[in-house]
Amino acid sequence: MKARIQFIKGTNENILPDIRLTRSRDGSTGTATFRFKNANILDKSLALNGEITGMYMIDIEGILETRDVTACFIKGKPKAVQAIYIMKSSDEWNRFMRFMKRYSQGNDLVFTKA
Repeated sequence: MKARIQFIKGTNENILPDIRLTRSRDGSTGTATFRFKNANILDKSLALNGEITGMYMIDIEGILETRDVTACFIKGKPKAVQAIYIMKSSDEWNRFMRFMKRYSQGNDLVFTKA
């Protein structure tokens, strides 16, 4: 099973996000901010197929989800979708990183430190 991201269950998001990670010094918490420019879900025909209730990160271990999803508008038109996933423990951080490894391998993404 290929790791994937969905905003509407059953509909994969094909646009690859820019992802920014932060982690506390002691490793106990972390935040991942996803930004999808011109996300598929902004297409009106896709939006009619269901309601955006969150962002779902799906892989062989299950589903990670966040409800913190917002659309960014420029001149009244949706241009991007931003989602924030918060990890409250080192176990959640490690699970997220396993998802990201699978997602990046399936989409030829690379990790760079800023």
